[in-house]
Amino acid sequence: MRKIILALLALSLSGLTLAQTAGAGHSERLASVLAAQPDEVQARYKYRHPQETLEFFGIEPGMTVVEALPGGGWYTRILLPYLGAGGQLIGADYALEMWPNFEFVTDEFFEERKTWVQDWMADAEEWRTDDSAEISAFVLGSVPESMHGTADAVLFIRALHNMARFESNGKFLTAAIRDSYDVLKPGGIVGIVQHHARDTMPDKWADGEMGYLKKGYVIEMMEAAGFELVGDSDMHANNKDQPTNEEFVWRLPPSYDGSRDNPELKAKMDAIGESNRMTLKFRKP
Repeated sequence: MRKIILALLALSLSGLTLAQTAGAGHSERLASVLAAQPDEVQARYKYRHPQETLEFFGIEPGMTVVEALPGGGWYTRILLPYLGAGGQLIGADYALEMWPNFEFVTDEFFEERKTWVQDWMADAEEWRTDDSAEISAFVLGSVPESMHGTADAVLFIRALHNMARFESNGKFLTAAIRDSYDVLKPGGIVGIVQHHARDTMPDKWADGEMGYLKKGYVIEMMEAAGFELVGDSDMHANNKDQPTNEEFVWRLPPSYDGSRDNPELKAKMDAIGESNRMTLKFRKP
């Protein structure tokens, strides 16, 4: 009996050592990917904390990850090599029906969004190497049934505010969260980094139009869809960001909306830094 117990203990310790080694290897791989990014990307690490963020969400090589609103590819170019040849990165854009809510959207712009899936995949293909994740894409609100139950994680990095802003016009945030639930495997993770409104701010101001949302609102929406909150970090908190009821998040870097041509005001925005952000981790049961 004693020999059996010792053998089981040895196996347990061996497994723990292997897991620790794998974790250390993932961390080193991510650090290497981050070190290879251009200087202008690395300049934002002090605000975006990509190493800590992806590790907090448990993102590892070989995973299938959905990136909501990949935009110009800031995180995409990190995730593709980090996930590696055994992984898959899936881009997800706003629902097509949501775009007309934006004042800047023209007929030409709207027509271009109709081919976003193909266009984004073509752009992302240019950023891939032989050791990069495979790519695919879909539009929020209409995730293909073939993708249901296939993803390990969904990332909403500063991606919720506009969907919340237009929620009353088409339940866009509700649909996006439902898509997240559908696309994830059981035990899958949703990682959220979002501009964070102080609880003392008016609810109307914190409805997404100014870029900020309240943490309680985000948690309520996620839990209503069946997700469990399993992590809450202040790694992106910035107490210097204290907007008034008239100020929006885009006054801050890197947008500098309202101060680009005003060196004194721009310096004040630089002194604040990027926005105060919540960092939440949810799990699909």
